[in-house]
Amino acid sequence: MSRLLGGGPILEIHELKAQGVSIRGISRRLGYSRNTVRKWLRARTPPQRKARAPQPSKLDPFKDYVRCRMAEGVYNTNKLYKEIKSQGYSGGKSILKSYVKPFRPPAKPSAVVRFDTLPGEQAQVDFGTFAYEDGLGRHRIYAFVMVLSWSRAMYVEFVEKCDLVTLLRCHVHAFEAFGGVPRTILYDNLKAVVQGRNDSKVVWNAKFADFALLAGFIPRACRPYRAQTKGKVERAIGYLRQNFWVGLKFTDLDDLNAQAGAWCADTANQRIHSTTKARPCDLITSEGLLPMPDHRYMSMFVSRDREVSRDGFVSFDGSRYGVPWLYAGKTVQVREIGHYVEIMVGSTRVALHTKAKPGSTVKLQDQWSGLPMDSPGPSRQRGIALLVPDPDVQVRGLSEYDQLCGGGRL
Repeated sequence: MSRLLGGGPILEIHELKAQGVSIRGISRRLGYSRNTVRKWLRARTPPQRKARAPQPSKLDPFKDYVRCRMAEGVYNTNKLYKEIKSQGYSGGKSILKSYVKPFRPPAKPSAVVRFDTLPGEQAQVDFGTFAYEDGLGRHRIYAFVMVLSWSRAMYVEFVEKCDLVTLLRCHVHAFEAFGGVPRTILYDNLKAVVQGRNDSKVVWNAKFADFALLAGFIPRACRPYRAQTKGKVERAIGYLRQNFWVGLKFTDLDDLNAQAGAWCADTANQRIHSTTKARPCDLITSEGLLPMPDHRYMSMFVSRDREVSRDGFVSFDGSRYGVPWLYAGKTVQVREIGHYVEIMVGSTRVALHTKAKPGSTVKLQDQWSGLPMDSPGPSRQRGIALLVPDPDVQVRGLSEYDQLCGGGRL
């Protein structure tokens, strides 16, 4: 039986034949039978090997799920690997990568200049816009993202607005999460912080400038049309979008931020970063951040003045929160702390509520306790109406009316 040859030996057979070597000589020189030599001298193309039957893979039971996730835009193999592993997948990640690779949209890399910083020297901040759908349609929500430039540690907080109060509140939360303050923070000319430029000099929002001064950091603004200088936070937002957001399900803003916090702690800050070759959670201990500012100074920037209504409520983010009746008509300071709404008068806390959904009214326990039912002071006479019963009506017979009328007829 002739052996199956590759293209190289067949070419050698033809070369020897062209040199005038006999079939028997070729057979002796190469070690093939004469029938094999004759067969491949007649052949015009290299032999075609039979395709091997596909072997079963550990990924097979999960391919339908992976295809569904890719249809939803999820191509991140780290995310997919976690999901199918929780469903019982016991194979390796390389099999999954090979399966996903042909379906992955082509990347469009662009050349940029890398800016590296020293530990504790810089953070970068930006908002990302994210879309979600519910039974009422399509909506937008924003992600505040701060990245420490040296360690690549991330802080993420989803918010409904990008106003200055929200921005400052997120800064305080990020400082608390990192355990300190970076020396400089880079921004991409956010409207909430940059009011304009005067001869290339940045004009900062006055309240934001006061906040930066008390917090102890120096704000920097990217040069116009040079957003690459804050590429670390841009890539972090892209990573958040691909690894966390796509295919996510959440019930409300609190649930969303709880999931985002867990993702930062368990995934984003635990992964080995492709540039630093280390985990952000390990490097952050060597950042050498500035100490946290006094919380009393920070609170003035994250609270809002509100007047208490006559019935003892203040409005905050679309809901009404109860306040002791003694403060009706007075101005209080309201701020959001995590999942709570704190109401202060000066340095005194007068109420603390769990944050409610917009449109809610949240009462305070004993909100009206001690409220006198009768107003003090002299009473005032008010005009009133008197309800009296109907007068008695005597019922008479028709004959009596005839007598009164003289017995005549009309």
